[in-house]
Amino acid sequence: MFSSFSKLIVLAISALGANAAAGTLQQQTDNWGSNPTNVSFYYYKPTNVGASPALIVAMHYCTGTAQAYFSGTQYATLADEHGYIVIYPSAPDSGGCWDVHTNATLTHNGGGDSLAIANMVRYAIGNWNVDSSRVFMTGTSSGAMMTNVLAGAYPDLFKAGAAFAGVPYGCFAGDGLWNSQCAEGEITKTPQEWGDLARSGYPGYTGARPKLQLWHGTADTTLYYNNFNEAIKQWTNVLGYTQTPVATVENSPLSGWTRYTYGPSFQAISAEGVDHNIPVQENDVLAWFGITSATTTATTSIPSTITASVTATSTTTNAGATQAQWGQCGGIGWTGATACQSPYTCKSINDYYSQCL
Repeated sequence: MFSSFSKLIVLAISALGANAAAGTLQQQTDNWGSNPTNVSFYYYKPTNVGASPALIVAMHYCTGTAQAYFSGTQYATLADEHGYIVIYPSAPDSGGCWDVHTNATLTHNGGGDSLAIANMVRYAIGNWNVDSSRVFMTGTSSGAMMTNVLAGAYPDLFKAGAAFAGVPYGCFAGDGLWNSQCAEGEITKTPQEWGDLARSGYPGYTGARPKLQLWHGTADTTLYYNNFNEAIKQWTNVLGYTQTPVATVENSPLSGWTRYTYGPSFQAISAEGVDHNIPVQENDVLAWFGITSATTTATTSIPSTITASVTATSTTTNAGATQAQWGQCGGIGWTGATACQSPYTCKSINDYYSQCL
């Protein structure tokens, strides 16, 4: 049954940097809410955790565990520097894969693995004083699929997400854990169809949607590259953007990788020649979340010196207008207002996005 899942050993130990976090991974065993599928709740709190910290939910790949993603990525190490908390859920499935296919997990408060993860977030907000406006999610492969699931089913809980080598929300829907048609990139829908599918995760929800960042290698033969294209259709529709990027940055953050920005809430990064074993770009993710003020190129096992060339649609700005709080006020290709309404100021989040804060 799990022969297909064996291909999803996404981040081999050799491709992951050793985690030099000062503390250790802890397990939450007290009652923290409904957990219908018996997902395990692990977390990392740095010694310098802030009074009202941000929270990142970091989800492992198939065959992985919370411990593997803790030790194999730099999120805990960077938490020591920036004072946020990381939750590392551990999938209950014997193959280490997340439930991203059942109607329960795809539905807000419907059950499945996604409900357990949502309840971990709710527990952290209620008991650890986590800032509910700074809750983020990220994952690789099966964890990236769950990132997309949570974006559809729990948009009320998450401010932003970053998915490395995943598939669109609902693409794996069906009776079995593995969906070969989706995995091989054979499921194609219109942007409206994909968008409607994502919106069905939380019927009637009209609030803000999490900003999303997608990463995918062009040579991925486990979750084929067409899933990247289909996910772009889905989230541009949900977020109200066209499928034409407003800015394209080549060699960003690594040589041969191309960053497409569709608007302040959506980016898609294509990694030329990279297979399913796509290196996690933790520092870039933190910048996307707004935890750090600028993108850096430090990454697990990848050289950090990259020169980016920029192709933007325009650099003309509307100098007479002002943006409200949270609005975009600058960045590569930005053509709108660059001044903020009082008392807010325009702060650079990264090279391609500044925000009124």
